[in-house]
Amino acid sequence: MLSCLLVGCGKDSIRKGDITIEAFSDLKTPTFQITPAEIQSVLKNMGKVGKDSMSPACRTALYYHEGGSMLWIGRQGITNMADTLIQQLSQVNQIGFSKTQFKVKELEAEIHRFKTLDFDQHHSVNDVIAHLEYNLTYAYLTYVAGQQYGFVNPKVAMNRFDSKPDSTGQVKTHYVNQYDTPVLRPAPAFYQKALRKIRNDSVGPMMREVEPQSPLYRSLLRQLSDSSSEKRMKVLVNMERCRWKEKNPMPTTGKWVVVNIPAFMLYAFGPDSTMSMRIGCGKTSTRTPLLTSAIEYMQINPEWNIPQSIINNDVLHHAGDSSYFARHRYYIAERSTGKKVAISSVSRAMLSSGKYRVSQDGGRGNSLGRIVFRFKNNFSVYLHDTSTPGFFQNSWRGVSHGCVRVQRPFDLAHFLLGDVDDWTLDKIRISMDISPQTEQGKDYVRSHAPEENENGRKLPHKLISYMPVKPHVPLYIIYYTIYPDEHGLIQTYPDVYGYDKLVWNHLKKFI
Repeated sequence: MLSCLLVGCGKDSIRKGDITIEAFSDLKTPTFQITPAEIQSVLKNMGKVGKDSMSPACRTALYYHEGGSMLWIGRQGITNMADTLIQQLSQVNQIGFSKTQFKVKELEAEIHRFKTLDFDQHHSVNDVIAHLEYNLTYAYLTYVAGQQYGFVNPKVAMNRFDSKPDSTGQVKTHYVNQYDTPVLRPAPAFYQKALRKIRNDSVGPMMREVEPQSPLYRSLLRQLSDSSSEKRMKVLVNMERCRWKEKNPMPTTGKWVVVNIPAFMLYAFGPDSTMSMRIGCGKTSTRTPLLTSAIEYMQINPEWNIPQSIINNDVLHHAGDSSYFARHRYYIAERSTGKKVAISSVSRAMLSSGKYRVSQDGGRGNSLGRIVFRFKNNFSVYLHDTSTPGFFQNSWRGVSHGCVRVQRPFDLAHFLLGDVDDWTLDKIRISMDISPQTEQGKDYVRSHAPEENENGRKLPHKLISYMPVKPHVPLYIIYYTIYPDEHGLIQTYPDVYGYDKLVWNHLKKFI
């Protein structure tokens, strides 16, 4: 590295201005002597290779620790690429950031010192060259990696704040996972590409290439300059969310469903139409997870197999209380055999052991309502109807243990199934106790009285209990506090789970 650098004598022969490396070749004064080995030593010791090997700081340190060649300073002195970089970084205030985190003033001071020969025993030419080279690379990689993948890692910001106690009640370093959307993060290939852009005189194009292009990001960027300090934080946090690069981004064709938690809304997008409806989601103590998946099938009049967490928190206290179980239409069965167990014989210890399943009969009054929409996820959550729809009239609709309750479940089913025949739709309607629309359906209802169980309770028609969704419809459960509504108009929503503050705590160092 810098094998061309020579040691010479005399200072007066150098003119200040655009200084080339060769201009130092006749100098013997120690502070003016360029020594490649010393520059290499300073570069190697400037940063540490930490645990996060894909962070810009770590990649910068690793590059020079492994003896990487100079990128910004050559025989002709400081390259034009350095000027391009600093010019671009001087405008980071336009995306709401401070120039401090990108070392702009420090870089300008080092360039000034180099060009004016302002060297002394504390700032030798080798130190200045090494610091300038290192800081230019660090600032560049920080910017391009942040704009391309996000300055905040959502897996860190969202999943390492809520510790969960173990069975003894002691808090361990075990966190509740809330963000389960697969995202891309900077990889070695990205950093290699970014460094090649420096060598190829393409720093400017690279910095423009990584800027987010989503319509929401562009809209937020326009809002930024007109925002108050409080709104400004919300705008910046949602701009950051736009940078997170999902492995499975929302499609632009076909069908997909979006649930935005702060809006308490569901949006269904199709080739020719858009549908929206209110939703209820997890309470602040049982938050709905953020994820991507695909709706695969629906069940009509499903039984509800109560999760063990709800058994432990809610049902356990009523062990042996037959009236409680009858009122909620719960029954208990052995998990291993499926054999039902008498309610009066079940103790709290049996319920908490995990060996027994508590389920609720399907039909009218079931907590899942009359239909549930299933998709793969790590939380046993789903979209479903509800037997208590009154909460849809409230502005705050955090009501569940984590699942998403939908206001118009039949309409969602119709959207997901698409062009199915009218009789199939009527079989779903009849099974959900909705009036049929076809003559065939009306005739069926007239000629088939509902059956009753041993307690005289009318049982639902079971014309259909399962319907596949083909092809599967992508589902996105997201968290944006500024987001377009079904008409494409940007709306602002409350930070219902406090996630804006979490992201801000990681983002604010750039502000």
